[in-house]
Amino acid sequence: MFKKILLVKPKGRKGLGFAVDLIPIGLEYIAAVIENIVDDVRIIDMELEKKSLQHFIDVFHPDLVGITMSTTEHNEGLHLAKIAKENNITTVVGGYHPTLVPETLLSYPQIDMVIRGEGEYTMKELVLKGSPKGVLGVSYKDNGRFVHNKDRPPIQNLDLLSFPARHLRRYKYKDRINNNGREIDVISMSRGCWGRCSFCCEPAMSKSRQRFRSPENVMEELLEIVSFHNGKPLQILATDPHFMGDPKITDRFCDLLHEHRLDVVFSVMARADIIASQPELIKKMCDNGILGYEVGIESPNPRDLRNTRKGITPEIQKKAVKILRDNDANVSGSFVIGLPDQTEEEIKQFPSYAREIGLMNTAYGIATPFPGTEFYEDLKKKGMIAEHDITKYDNMHPIFDTKHITMERLQELAVYCMARFWTIDAFTEHAASSKKRTGNKTNLINFMQGMSKKILFARNAGDDLLNGNSGDTIRAIVEALRDSCNDEPNGKTIHEVVEMSMFLRILGNQTIQYTLKTSSVPQVSYIVKTTKKGIEYVKTIPGKQDNATIDLDMNLDKMINDINDGNGVFQQIKPYIQILMSSKNTMQAVNAMRLFAAVSTEIIASSISQKMNTVKGGLGYESG
Repeated sequence: MFKKILLVKPKGRKGLGFAVDLIPIGLEYIAAVIENIVDDVRIIDMELEKKSLQHFIDVFHPDLVGITMSTTEHNEGLHLAKIAKENNITTVVGGYHPTLVPETLLSYPQIDMVIRGEGEYTMKELVLKGSPKGVLGVSYKDNGRFVHNKDRPPIQNLDLLSFPARHLRRYKYKDRINNNGREIDVISMSRGCWGRCSFCCEPAMSKSRQRFRSPENVMEELLEIVSFHNGKPLQILATDPHFMGDPKITDRFCDLLHEHRLDVVFSVMARADIIASQPELIKKMCDNGILGYEVGIESPNPRDLRNTRKGITPEIQKKAVKILRDNDANVSGSFVIGLPDQTEEEIKQFPSYAREIGLMNTAYGIATPFPGTEFYEDLKKKGMIAEHDITKYDNMHPIFDTKHITMERLQELAVYCMARFWTIDAFTEHAASSKKRTGNKTNLINFMQGMSKKILFARNAGDDLLNGNSGDTIRAIVEALRDSCNDEPNGKTIHEVVEMSMFLRILGNQTIQYTLKTSSVPQVSYIVKTTKKGIEYVKTIPGKQDNATIDLDMNLDKMINDINDGNGVFQQIKPYIQILMSSKNTMQAVNAMRLFAAVSTEIIASSISQKMNTVKGGLGYESG
């Protein structure tokens, strides 16, 4: 029997993973099942840990190290397993990636066993026996040959599982984009998804079946989560691939939320077809704090939707987003770029389509054929797979040759799409949604900080997409900004949704030109026309215009590197010191000083307001 268990999540956050710390709820579920039958169990998250794995081995002396692995964590997981094996410790890996390619993992000498599928009861039996022989759901090596025990049947009654062992966490997890004053956590209401999307791992993992916990069991855990966070306001991500898989269960959960009236907001993933068919349920969900929705849009092209077996149409996409927006939800949509038949011209229209149908956030993942999926097997048969480095199977690197786009250009297009979507109109739309929900305008400094965080996130994701080549990232961003010059504005002016009256009174009537320059891409300028009462317009133009009262030039590399998401006053003022130094003449210097004074006043006012809210026990800014 294994007595001391160390459960490890490797580091490997990339691209879209910069947005939020990913809580390893799978390891917490396993720890909860075995903690009463072993002498000790610990969980470490190497993404946040400052100490090495060797340190924990030296202190804890485990006899079994369990590592959860996604595809992007392949190399790092193997590295950690090698350290454990060098200390003569038995190793076992699990998760989606090992489940789909168990023999690949077992081919490495540092991997002793692979747990396929759900890990709780398999790990419990393995720990009790101290051997993989006969344990359902385990693959292992025996005298040089691979042994695959029979599959363990999926857990049918999920209510019987112990709640995740949150008390074993060593860290406070954070959302690094949304500054809404809420602590974060995760919860699972179901497992699996009944969808059959050809590029998704779920059909291989769950056989396109979905199992559900009872709403009462979920509420019991939710109350435990609230207690764990000492009653603080919470933002909870539901890990379910399809939160609304059974509308009746979702409806009953909303009834329980209404009864308890907890200060919790939820973000969930849901299919567009179910959203479109359940408008009344969506209203009920939003009324009870289920306000964030991630929807798999994938493509506006019916051809792509058919080929990937998505089971939806553009009409369903539009209807679903409209229903969500009508209920003041925060709607995010994911797109797949680089499918075999897509052209560059089609992909470049994805951000415009996203704005057209009302999406508030978007993600653009490069089509990735994960081993074990229908998509992978189809491309493999056709001999189209060109990249065999498993660590690049991360929705950020091209894996196969397409008919119309080079692999290098496809990576640039992923950055292009992010930049093309996140125009000033997109940020204004967020503030408008927040005002509609709360009745209050967004504080100007919070608005600017929100923009800075998303730009920083885009920079991190873009650099990952383009292998850390900031020059390529910047070129793709400026290309997107130039192409957005002819985009239609959303019709909302910033001062209608962002509180900036003091800022405008100090700044007065100005035409501010903010020109972004790079060494290899034609320059592009933002033009902001202000009065003492409002902002007449914000537009993007290629090149420059001549009648600016404040004419500012900024090297895009420097601008992005100077962005800091801290709350220090100096870091907020620093970019405006650089702006002042870039003025062309005395009058522009005076006007730039007005801009500097206006921003400084807003920073001070915002700081005072935040301190007063803290004293009063205010909840802080709700970013939407």
